[in-house]
Formats: sequence, structure tokens, C-alpha cells
Amino acid sequence: MTGWASAPGPDWHITPLGWGRVLVRGVVLGVVTYGGLVVLLLLRLVEWPVFGQARPITPFVTQGVCKAALVILGLPLTIRGRPMMGKGAIVANHSSWLDIFVLNAAQRVYFVAKSEVGGWAGIGWLARATGTVFITRKAREAGRQKAQFEERLRAGHRLLFFPEGTSTDSIRVLSFKSTLFEAFFSHRLEHVMEIQPATVIYHAPVGKDPRFYGWWGEMNFAGHLLRMLATPRHGRVEVVFHPPVRVDAFSGRKALAAHCECAVRAGHVLAAQ
Repeated sequence: MTGWASAPGPDWHITPLGWGRVLVRGVVLGVVTYGGLVVLLLLRLVEWPVFGQARPITPFVTQGVCKAALVILGLPLTIRGRPMMGKGAIVANHSSWLDIFVLNAAQRVYFVAKSEVGGWAGIGWLARATGTVFITRKAREAGRQKAQFEERLRAGHRLLFFPEGTSTDSIRVLSFKSTLFEAFFSHRLEHVMEIQPATVIYHAPVGKDPRFYGWWGEMNFAGHLLRMLATPRHGRVEVVFHPPVRVDAFSGRKALAAHCECAVRAGHVLAAQ
């Protein structure tokens, strides 16, 4: 790695009082998160036989848990713009694992994540239960994954993916990869689908490194989570929903990806000013 991706993260240490916050917040967060998972699975036993892939009930449980998680952490969320309600997908910049809670709190969505996430201890189960779509970077899997996207989109699911392909230090937006946009240009999906760009902006706590919420390079999940739990006063996070665009208004995936990147990047720049 070179440049920003190889730079060390913000300096931090946990005080004795901070460990107390880790314990209290961690226990409450665990109870809410995994208690919500139990409720979701029980509801899914009823939901699946009646509605199948449609999932009209359980996404509200996921959204409620994510809103509660932000309250437990003490990280206020501001939403600007109007989340799309029609068929399609949302694309956003990616700063941290916190994006999962933030974006689920802002809108009921189904994430597209790399296959490795499914094997993460404690996280994989949550991701699978909430309907996450897992993908690989292998070319031979492209056709199957494309078909999977189409199935979920036709079921009315709003998919959310991160075209940057990796998380960042939260103060920059990387170039969008256009590969996943190809799924929207097949079997006439482009005539019924819309894409909504969304910008996620983290504001660090007063006096802290601007990259405070970023998660990149060799940072591990456990250390980052402990820092979030131990922080006495968090900053805030904004989600800006930009106007949705029709897929068939673009000549192909590269043009659509470029438009979405421009919108997300502009939102990030304006919020930083």
C-alpha cells in the first residue's frame, strides 16, 4: 500500500473510565443487536412462507436495531434529501463498518458485501440474517452474481453497495468501480430501475483527528470497535440522499458509475466546507 492507505491511524488509548464505557455500551449494544436478531429470525419463520423473498416486515427490525445502536454509541445521525422508495439500488462512499449501522438506520436496504464478511465471527450471522448479498471478485462468478442481483431487484429489494471497493479514512472518496453497475443493464432492468447516490459524511469529535471514524489499511475490527465504545463524546454523521436517476438515461455502466461518483464526491466536498 502507498499514500493514505499505508498511513497510520489516529493515536488513541483507552482510560480506565473509557473501559467502563466499553463494558456498559458493549453489553447494551450486544443485547440490542443479538436480541434484535432473535426477533428477526422468529418473524422470518412467518414471513418467508407467506411472502418469500419480499420481506415486508423484517427490514423494520433491522432498521430499528441500527437506530438504537447509534443512540447507544452516542453518534447522532442527520439525514438530508429523500431516500428513494421505488425499485433500484443505492450507492454510497465507504468509510467504516459503521456505515452499515448508519445507512440501515437511514433507509431500509440490503447490503452487497464481499464474501469474506460472511465468515467474520459475530458479523457473518448478522449479515446473512438481514439479507446481505455476498459477492466475490472472481470472474467466473460474474454470471451467477448478476443473476442473483436481478432476482433480488425484481423482488423489490433496494440493494446498497460501495463502488469504491474498500473502506477509507473517511475524508476522501475513491474512484468508483463500474463492474457491479453492469447488473442494471440486463434483461430490460434498465427500463424499470433507478439508482440513488448517497454521501456519508463523518464529523470527528471536537479536537480529534478528522480521520477518527475511518477504518482502513491494517486496522482491525476489534480495536476500532473498542475505540468507538470508549469515546466519551462522539461527533456526528450525515447521510445525504441525492436525486435518483433512471438507469436507461445512461449509455452504460461506466457512464452511470461516473455520474454516481460525481454526485457522492460533490456531497462530500460541500459538507466539508
